[in-house]
Amino acid sequence: MDSAGYVALSRQSGLMREMQIVANNVANISTNGFRREGLVFAEHVAGLDREPSLSLSHGNARITDLTQAGVTMTGGTFDLAIQGDGFFLVMTPEGERLTRAGSFTPSVDGELVTPEGYQLLDAGGAPVFVPPGAAIAVGEDGTISANGEAVGQIGLWQPGDPLALRHRSGTLFDGGMVEPVDTGKIMQGFLEESNVNPVAEIARMIEVQRTYEMGQKFLEAEDSRARNVIQTLGQ
Repeated sequence: MDSAGYVALSRQSGLMREMQIVANNVANISTNGFRREGLVFAEHVAGLDREPSLSLSHGNARITDLTQAGVTMTGGTFDLAIQGDGFFLVMTPEGERLTRAGSFTPSVDGELVTPEGYQLLDAGGAPVFVPPGAAIAVGEDGTISANGEAVGQIGLWQPGDPLALRHRSGTLFDGGMVEPVDTGKIMQGFLEESNVNPVAEIARMIEVQRTYEMGQKFLEAEDSRARNVIQTLGQ
């Protein structure tokens, strides 16, 4: 394969990864707390002996859009949305994870957990406990009151290094070393929506698909050209 083929294949590979990311965004349009992702392309220039340098595209780096999404009123006691900065901190089998998905329920032990059973952590990094049968209210600063008495405080956290934020699965992120944040507000009875713009994502999907098809036609043309050259020289 000549240089043109390698350049086209590197581009096709990146476009395929971008299509996977866009498809995942579209699939999570209705997922509460989901953050859309994009792909960052980089140029890799390789030096060649006695020939011009070869430029290849490299599309492995993902970027997460942390734009605030809208909120939906649910009226649920343990449905919590964040307005502003910060994430909820939950404990998973793989360790602590950050999330903006605020749908929680009390477990049989009275701990607030996600639908997957991951414990919600308070401002001190301990599981959040709510007394069974009590009237629960959650303030904007995360203070939990049971029958009018404060019993704990839900923490809001952020990565110590913003560049350390890594998407792991679904609505969960690994933030590395996390630190408290006090600029966000918690809204009880609301859930934050996905920040995916469906129109923009569908348009991007069409654009990537057409670009991929153009690259495929180029590769087919290059293959046909190489075959014709081989047949001509072999005569």
